Amino acid sequence: MEYDYIIIGAGSAGCVLANRLSEDGKSTVLLLEAGGRDKSIFIKMPAALAYPLNGTRFNWAYWSEPEPYLDRRRMYCPRGRVLGGSSSINGMAYVRGHARDYDRWASYGLTGWDYASVLPYFMKSENRELGGDAYHGTGGTLNVHRLPMENPLHQAWLKAGEQAGIGRTNDQNGYRQAGTGPMDNTIRGGERLSTARAFLEPALSRKNLDVRTRAKVLKIDITDGRATAVHLRLGKQETKARARREIILSGGTINSPQLLMLSGIGPAQHLQKMGIDVTVDAPDVGANLQDHLEVYAQYKCIRPVSIYPLTQPLSKLRTGLEWLLKRSGPGASCQFETGGFATLSDVAAHPDIQWHFLPLAIDYDGKNPVRGHGFQAHVGPMRPKSRGRITLASPNPDDAPLIRFNYLEDPQDRADFRAGLRLTRRLVSQPAFDPYRGEEIQPGAHMDSDEHLDAFVRARVESAYHPVGTCRMGTDPNAVVDGAGKVRHVDGLRVIDASIMPDIVSGNTNAPTIMIAEKMADAIRGIAPKDPVNVPVYPDLP
Repeated sequence: MEYDYIIIGAGSAGCVLANRLSEDGKSTVLLLEAGGRDKSIFIKMPAALAYPLNGTRFNWAYWSEPEPYLDRRRMYCPRGRVLGGSSSINGMAYVRGHARDYDRWASYGLTGWDYASVLPYFMKSENRELGGDAYHGTGGTLNVHRLPMENPLHQAWLKAGEQAGIGRTNDQNGYRQAGTGPMDNTIRGGERLSTARAFLEPALSRKNLDVRTRAKVLKIDITDGRATAVHLRLGKQETKARARREIILSGGTINSPQLLMLSGIGPAQHLQKMGIDVTVDAPDVGANLQDHLEVYAQYKCIRPVSIYPLTQPLSKLRTGLEWLLKRSGPGASCQFETGGFATLSDVAAHPDIQWHFLPLAIDYDGKNPVRGHGFQAHVGPMRPKSRGRITLASPNPDDAPLIRFNYLEDPQDRADFRAGLRLTRRLVSQPAFDPYRGEEIQPGAHMDSDEHLDAFVRARVESAYHPVGTCRMGTDPNAVVDGAGKVRHVDGLRVIDASIMPDIVSGNTNAPTIMIAEKMADAIRGIAPKDPVNVPVYPDLP
């Protein structure tokens, strides 16, 4: 088994890379995925997202170590183990983050990662159903869909943002991110559009692309300072595949640092403790772990307009049948049709909290704390200061790594949650919600002091499932990869996935990960970067 490129991980980045690196028809590409195929209706049906997200069939289903600042709770960390990776189990939100996020990356010396330089790569992938403009593309393989927002609670949410002075935006990915507005989604024809469907399926007929599922990579061989081969298990058989040009690690924020460390690239003291020969002492492998957290501000709805009836068995059956027959109806929606962004202080250069609005009171695991109509706003800070780390539990590749996020370690993160909850209450108290707003279920109206809100967040906060940063891109000596994703001190090895983000973006992380893969594919192929696209962005800075 010998190929020009070996890509480890068929997720949000790996499927993009497999398409782009094989499109010349000449370069041979091997794509390895530890999970299986993505044909399940629970993956394809947008409204069924809780099933793959909370099961283990398509999911690594990791758990953190007890989190010291969250009452020692172990936090759930789902990661896709299937073609499409986490894009096959996520909430399908298409959110790019704010322009200032990428300008901040460029300020670290990462030339070519400013917003004007990355915008063309967002646009390259995109097929925006609403049409193209200065910020959006058409004709790409990634369909960007906008759901109808027909439920009156969505309209109340949009209007309340204006009434609360937060503002209104018609495009979170365009000129103005701030305000309440519609959410874009990666849905096409009533089905989830994972990167496996958008990028990998169109390339499967190419003779120079070889896709292997149920392929667990155990180690990367480093010979004389160069990555030359991967050890893998196909079913029960162990074998080796060699790379003539490059090995590209796209395992994601949890698995990529794990495989680097198993291959001898990581903090020397930790590797020696695990009994692993040190190839490169890279102390920041596994460090810089960041994630978004969110809590649900939940309310009873005094009019029977929420989507609560859809949670009942007969309605589920009708919804499923309509979707199976027509790919339409409630089953064709992920239900996150509106959301919003806002700033918490006058000194913020751009929005620092995000909302996802849902016309139902329910948890991610599908449990419904309200036997009746309700609605909720998921709220969380966008740029947390707390940092965690991934380490090995053992030198056995089959053992899950140790994950410690250190969520809410920094006092500012706690303060941002308090401010975000209070701003959410202000928004829901607006006249637009008067016909619908009932009792506050959680935190509960009596939970108003700093101490009460801190306790509520510690007990009820959940991950938004956006881990990034553990193979940090940078120009300093401790950065794991450079601005082209190349692992320092190792030739022929790159990391290309969300783990290379130097810090987290202000929004969901799937679209930025796809953009990273698009941009890096050009770099690998020696194609000149796309010309920067300079467009205005709100708030306009001097």
